Amino acid sequence: MWKTVQRAAWATLHLVVAAAMAFGVWIFITVLLITAIGTLAVVGAWMLPETVLLIRRIAGAKRALTFAWTGRRIPEAYQSMTGTLRERLGIAVRDPGTHTDLRWMLAYYFYGALLFLALPLWPVGLVVDGVWCGLLRRPAVVLPLIVRLADTEAGWTTALLMPSPKAQLAARVEELKETRADAIAAHGAELRRIERDLHDGAQARLVALSMRIGLAKRAYDRDPAAARKLLDDAQDQAEQALTELRHVVRGIHPPILTDRGLVGAVRALAASSGLAVSVDDGGLEEGVRAPAAVEAAAYFVIAESLTNVAKYSGSPRAEVRLARTRRSLTVRVRDEGRGGADESSGSGLLGMRRRVAALDGTFDITSPVGGPTVIEVELPCVW
Repeated sequence: MWKTVQRAAWATLHLVVAAAMAFGVWIFITVLLITAIGTLAVVGAWMLPETVLLIRRIAGAKRALTFAWTGRRIPEAYQSMTGTLRERLGIAVRDPGTHTDLRWMLAYYFYGALLFLALPLWPVGLVVDGVWCGLLRRPAVVLPLIVRLADTEAGWTTALLMPSPKAQLAARVEELKETRADAIAAHGAELRRIERDLHDGAQARLVALSMRIGLAKRAYDRDPAAARKLLDDAQDQAEQALTELRHVVRGIHPPILTDRGLVGAVRALAASSGLAVSVDDGGLEEGVRAPAAVEAAAYFVIAESLTNVAKYSGSPRAEVRLARTRRSLTVRVRDEGRGGADESSGSGLLGMRRRVAALDGTFDITSPVGGPTVIEVELPCVW
């Protein structure tokens, strides 16, 4: 009985909030949209995209309310409202996700209003239910009905707000466009870094090497000792140039990945990080290798994460976990530092996100102030 009462209480809360939101939707449709239409005629078309964004926020709040009751998320599938006014107007009119929101809002205008009008009847039903259970010793009738009503309302919302295949396809295309743009930006930044490293490092040393060899050739006959000294300097320059080139190559694809695999490379990173790093290989040492691009992305994510831990977190320890699923490689890096990591602070987080997005992976970071900071990456791959 107590579980029934508890479940009914949560259902009542859900329905009360849903009814209040229905009243807000009723106000929105009957007042705000009329105002928006009048504003469109007087002020201009720029109000339409803002109205669509407001509709998306209302639908998002309803998705969150339904998730709190059912435990199942209703995905969103919107096109980004960006670009010029003409482009934003086109998106506002053609976006299938917005069409889905409008369909739900129109239906909610009617069944939500009935829900709101039925609220005053619930206390009466609960009193009748109390008498029915207390005096006649019969099972509750109204309480299960409230739960069933909440389930029905959530089911209708899920069915109405579930993105259509067309909306999901449009959102996927939009996501791929953004991912492609990020990948191109990351690729361009990587090329500029390589060019800068070559220009400032190996190229400068090779120029100096060529000059010393030329001076040694001219001094060889008249001053063999000076020529020998120049050749010694040239050998030093050649060794330094090789070191610079190895550094550049490691930035493109670390040779240790080829030689020792991802687990061996991660253990080497952990040993050289200056931190107490525990590595859980997740069974990857069995000899099964991910594609080279996936291993490289995972390696660079871990390397950048450990660098951030050493520089910013204040924690002397970190945890690295690798795991293999049927269709992906997952990476998790955790530290117990001060937290507060921000992608806009230039700590390499945006670069990690772009590198992962280029492989159609997911990048999530949780870093409340006071810690812990947890970075979780999933990279699709076929083993």
